[in-house]
Amino acid sequence: MQDPTPECAKESRAAASAEGGGAFCLQRVFEEVQGSSQLSAAPAEPLVVTVVAVERYLAQAPPAAPPQYWYDVTLADGARRHRCHLAPRLNGLVQRAHLRAGTRLRLTRCSYRYDEKHLNRGFLCLEGLERAGSTSAAAAGILPGGHRPLQPLRGDHRHYLPLWNNEDPYGDMWVPDRPPVQVDVDVSKLTNLGHLEMTWRSRVHFHPLLVRILHKSRLRYYGKPETKMDMPYQAYFEVADGSGMMSMVLWNSLCPEWYHSMNVGTVLLLAKYAIKTSYPFKTHPTPGDSQMKRFATIEISLNVRDPPTEISIIPEEMVKPEWGLPEVKYRFITRSELDDLPHNHSCDVIGLVTFVGRAERARKKEHSEDFWLYRWAHAIDGTSDQPFILELFATSQPDVFERIHPMTYLVCTQMRVIQGLTENPSGTVYLTTSNESQIFITGWHKGQPYTKDAKVKNFIQWMKSQSEADQIKKTVIGGYYPFPRPPDSFLKYCKNNEVESVLKPIGEIGKEIEDLYYREHKRIAFQGIISAIRCISYSDAAEEAPGGELIQKDTSQSLGSSSVSKEDYVDTGKNEEVESFLGPPCTPGVHQHQALLSKGSSVKRKTTYRCRRDAEHLDDYQHGHSVQDKNGQDVSDSLQYCSDQGGVSNIPETEETGRTCDSWQSDLWAQVKDKLMNYFHHSKIFPESIPCKFDYVHKDLLMQQYNLHAAVHQPVEASTDKNINEFKSANGLGYYEVTVLGINHDIAIDVAFLPLFCPDNPHLFQVEDIQNDTLLSHMRCISVCQQKATSSGRLCDTFPLSDEIVKAAKELDGKHVVCILDICHLGDDKVEVFLSKIYKTVESGVLDPV
Repeated sequence: MQDPTPECAKESRAAASAEGGGAFCLQRVFEEVQGSSQLSAAPAEPLVVTVVAVERYLAQAPPAAPPQYWYDVTLADGARRHRCHLAPRLNGLVQRAHLRAGTRLRLTRCSYRYDEKHLNRGFLCLEGLERAGSTSAAAAGILPGGHRPLQPLRGDHRHYLPLWNNEDPYGDMWVPDRPPVQVDVDVSKLTNLGHLEMTWRSRVHFHPLLVRILHKSRLRYYGKPETKMDMPYQAYFEVADGSGMMSMVLWNSLCPEWYHSMNVGTVLLLAKYAIKTSYPFKTHPTPGDSQMKRFATIEISLNVRDPPTEISIIPEEMVKPEWGLPEVKYRFITRSELDDLPHNHSCDVIGLVTFVGRAERARKKEHSEDFWLYRWAHAIDGTSDQPFILELFATSQPDVFERIHPMTYLVCTQMRVIQGLTENPSGTVYLTTSNESQIFITGWHKGQPYTKDAKVKNFIQWMKSQSEADQIKKTVIGGYYPFPRPPDSFLKYCKNNEVESVLKPIGEIGKEIEDLYYREHKRIAFQGIISAIRCISYSDAAEEAPGGELIQKDTSQSLGSSSVSKEDYVDTGKNEEVESFLGPPCTPGVHQHQALLSKGSSVKRKTTYRCRRDAEHLDDYQHGHSVQDKNGQDVSDSLQYCSDQGGVSNIPETEETGRTCDSWQSDLWAQVKDKLMNYFHHSKIFPESIPCKFDYVHKDLLMQQYNLHAAVHQPVEASTDKNINEFKSANGLGYYEVTVLGINHDIAIDVAFLPLFCPDNPHLFQVEDIQNDTLLSHMRCISVCQQKATSSGRLCDTFPLSDEIVKAAKELDGKHVVCILDICHLGDDKVEVFLSKIYKTVESGVLDPV
């Protein structure tokens, strides 16, 4: 079904002509394609358009096939918008964030498809696209006004999914909040949960229930290609009255209508519900009241029909004590108590956020297009020098998840303790969300039941005694975060899998990287020989740039990453998606992860330089654009960081220039490096890889940077003129490039090792136990010591390869090791590859840490 079509404005035609689009506009292209005998056309002059939105939905597929997805793209030409379908062969452009909201494109070919199941319905299909200019200039082509998601163009689906996961609600169909209603509660007509459990088999219709919600799960989307259902969603709740607690399930189209309004603490009056036998494999939260009786054999089922459930929300001020409804209770712990708790213990926590990482994704199953969305965070509560380390998966609260930033109060409920990964539990204990976890930050605390909890009140009193200016100095946001650390031995790493199924041949690492989706994080293991180590400084790049400015290469005309050029890389195979995106007039983009040709020759390298009532106080803890120190002096300037302290440049460098201060290579490497079949270079570090100091003035920009690309274009405020390259690095002075030779001596790979250290927050990146990984521990420890002792100076004076590092490397000379890599796709062609752990092989089937 096509959108309403106004006439093309003269201004649009003039703008299109100025951009090389001639007199074409979206309407003109639409008419031309629909009138073609082939229902396909390539405009004589490609039309310049801007992507307003990219939206995802389940594709039609044969039964039992794994779920795949289609994408609709809303385009703007300056005068109007039009929704188009993206040809499925181009899906990889979205999956790897080449094509995203805000991108400016040239439309080079499109087709028209009729919907054969409906009269007079069809849609435009995008077949050929080129990149046209920078994303920052794209807003010029977007008309003011919001974007309203409509019904998907293809198939029978009536709603879109969130772009990057399936757990979050997306679209206008999700009612934000339903206000409580005035309801007369006739207690004489009510039943209770205990009576239901005893009599449910002998009844078809049940008396009304009055219950309070104690726990709430995240949404579950169970749509499959063969499922013919408008809204295949469900959500679990644990509800209770004076007799005990029981599960309640919200089904299908009731989810968009009620999910946002049913919160922990909400009192519900239910009528015309159904009772079903409980699903045996569902998860169960840990009750705050351990004495409460749980009715686990049955559950309350709320449906839009069979029977149509009647739901009423009772205002809290109308709830009467004589109803006997239980209060919501919690299991808050302090950080000082955490280390003594057993694995999988359930608890609630509150703390001040000092670090939040970027949003990343993990594939649910191999070869699946479904992902878990998560991020890491640190929070302190004043009871320990150590922070809470929190693994936060999406909890169907996208507005909260995307707004987590340092200096906010964070509450996480129903967290699970992860304990015992190494011999030193206190070094690795962390908390992860469960299916019933809820997260809250400043702005969301008002009215929440936990504001009455004693430990929450204690935390607020502690925060009143703290200096905001002192705390903000310790805050960090984004970047590579290597946690949890790999275990002590490779056999532990393998867990229940055979070694052979975990190890990847070194020649397949490129394919592993190429198959990554946007912000997908993965760990891979391969065998090799540590052959060379090289120091690389962030500051060297700034010295190369004239006037001390950091240079960022203009990549507006290419899909390649900011430091990748055709001369540096060899295309080892055609990439149809990239080629189609660029279109015939452009040279195909080449991925950074492809092999460098190095057989029989030296290879040119590129490196990257680079207080009030308790409940109110929780929500009112906000910074202004200026923070004052103890003397009342404005210290907002200290939060502004100049570009010469942490940027990125892409200055070419050859091995012969001698710009690095120190390096080591093995004798074996000297013998074989000119005889390699393939040499992969993945030691490049991007700005997105480097944790940076949190800047409260630019918090919105930083949050946008470390969240995933939005489905709908979100213009950056005009007052923001900084980019990620200009923020001060929270990490030290540089990193290492480590060359690993394959055990057959025919393939090698360069990877990066980042010796993460934050002087203002030494607990952020923990130094690894030197007994577990001698070489990398020396590299990390030496860097920490030297960075602590040095506040300025050249890398040569502060960051050389120490005798300890060289000695540890020589002990590995020629020996087979297992290397663990952390890889993450950062969008476009940017993929970071970090060396995370080294295990030494002693004999066949027995592996020990280095």
